Formats: sequence, C-alpha cells, structure tokens
Amino acid sequence: MEWSYEKAGVNIDAGNEAAQRIRRHLQATRNLLVRGGEGGFGGLFAFPAGDYKKPVLVASTDGVGTKLKVAFAMNKHDTVGRDLVNHCVNDILVQGAVPLFFLDYIGTGKVEPAVIEEIVSGMAAACREAGCVLLGGETAEMPGFYQEGEYDLVGTIVGVVEEEKLLPKAEMAEGDLVYGLASSGLHTNGYTLARRIFFEVLQKQPGAYMPELGRSVGEELLIPHRSYLPVLREVIHYGLVKGLAHLTGGGFVDNIPRILPENRRAVVKKDSWPVPPVFQIIQEAGKIPETEMYRTFNMGIGMICIVDPEEEDEFKKKMEAAGEEPYRLGYLEKGDKAVVFCS
Repeated sequence: MEWSYEKAGVNIDAGNEAAQRIRRHLQATRNLLVRGGEGGFGGLFAFPAGDYKKPVLVASTDGVGTKLKVAFAMNKHDTVGRDLVNHCVNDILVQGAVPLFFLDYIGTGKVEPAVIEEIVSGMAAACREAGCVLLGGETAEMPGFYQEGEYDLVGTIVGVVEEEKLLPKAEMAEGDLVYGLASSGLHTNGYTLARRIFFEVLQKQPGAYMPELGRSVGEELLIPHRSYLPVLREVIHYGLVKGLAHLTGGGFVDNIPRILPENRRAVVKKDSWPVPPVFQIIQEAGKIPETEMYRTFNMGIGMICIVDPEEEDEFKKKMEAAGEEPYRLGYLEKGDKAVVFCS
C-alpha cells in the first residue's frame, strides 16, 4: 500500500479550503495598524505608540471549555467563537486594557471547512465589536487525537493600558461600593456540572424546549459570553472604578478577592439582583448547596465594579448612558480579603 499524509488522516486541501473561507472574516477586522497580508508565519501589527505616554501591554489566553460539547450537540458553531473573544476581552478589561489584536487556535480530528468558517465568523464579529483585529491563528488537524466531530478552541488577546490607569487601584477603602453587571447566562464556566444536570439528571435533549427558560436547553447553554467593554470603556477612561472582577471559574468566591487588598473584604447581599431561571433550575435539580453555586457559577452577575461612594452618581450616569443598569450588591469593609454573603 502506498501511503500519503491524506491516507494517514490529514487533508491539506481541506485545510487550504478552510483558510480561503476564513480570509474574508479576518480582512473584515483589519485596521490601519495591520501590516502585511494574511497567511504569513506571523501577524504584523504596528503599535500605536503615539497614543500613549507610558503604555503597558496586557495579554491573556483562555479557552471555551466544555461548552463546546453543547455546540457539537447542537451543530452550531458561531457562538463559541464569540465566547472565546469576549471572555478574553473581559479578562484584560479588568486591568483597564482595551484590546489591540486576537489570535486563535483550533485543534480538530478532521478539518471541516464549513465548521471552521462558522467558528471564525463568530470570532471576527466579536473582534469587530471590540475594535480588535483578528490577526491570525492556527488550525491543526490531528486525527486520532480528537474524537470525530469535535474540536478544541483557544484564544490569545493582546491589549494596552496607560500605566496610570492600571486596575485594580491600591487605595480601596472601607465603605467603597460593590456593583454588579448582569451576565447573559452561564457565560463559559460551570458547564461540566450544568451539562450533567440538564442532560443526565433532568434527562433533557439539547433541543428540548423548557418553559422556565423560554427556549430550548441547547439555546440557553449556547447564549454567548457577554463582553463588558462597550459599557465600561468610558467608566474606565474617567477613572470611575477602583477595580473590576470578571466572574469566571470560581464565581464570586474566588474572583472578587483577587482584586482586593489584604485588609478588605466584600459584603454581598444575595437578594440585590435577580438570579436567572437557569441557575435556579440547576441548583434545585442537582440539590447543589448555595456555597457551591456561588463558587461555580456567576449567578447572573458577570462583572463586579468597585466604586468610591463619591463617584457613585457619575458612575451610574455613565452606565445609564451606555444602556446598562448596574446592581448595587454591597460594600467593602475591614477584614481578610474574602467575600461574605448576607441576606
């Protein structure tokens, strides 16, 4: 038998077709800082040095996790691309940074050009909304490594912040306010547990409609991770927040303390915002303790803002102008950095 790379499972022609399909999506995110064309060994980006006095680059890498399993089951792949970009945008936003460019990695057992294009179309749309360039990436075909019909998705983002505007600020005081911004759903965390509850405990199919959700299970679980850049850009620019916490893996319990000084803790009133039905369903069906819920899920709050009481009115005005209704969740007090819940 005469062997070839294709007979071994790698189809170079399919990879080339996928590259052709995604080119227009990459081109749609280009701006005047991009140098060169697509397809090079590295992406070229001219840093806007003249716009900053003391610029600090901020970089982050993340994935979508087992939310991808829902995308496979629903055969819907554009939303996970948005998830990836928006998650990364939020992760550098909490340090005050705005995104410059984004790179992706797609690993799969078999390159399906239409699927790759669908994934990248979602990434490109999210990049355009964030004013960020989808500069390049890698699609790796690895038969025998991934199960048929599955892929993994990873992204890296690079952004910039003026050094004097870096977050969090050190001077968080007793009495500073804790505000929360609504999530769009589970975002990209807790899916290993959520999938088990919906698909095993409740024995629901991904396409099963649930009146409590107002949509099918799969549609609920594929709601894209929300980007907070549009509503926080002005607030950050004018220095109206002392700190931001992106409620991802670890929920309230692990993420809020990451931005607190050693001598401050956050007091959060649990009934100060509406908890979406999806979290209530998961908790009741799985008999999950409340402490576990607040450490696994965002519970309807995707971003935490620490606000000086003297800046509260201006903060709320900027939020209202951006179309956002922030929830006042609590305050900071003296104590070891932690989150304390009250009724």
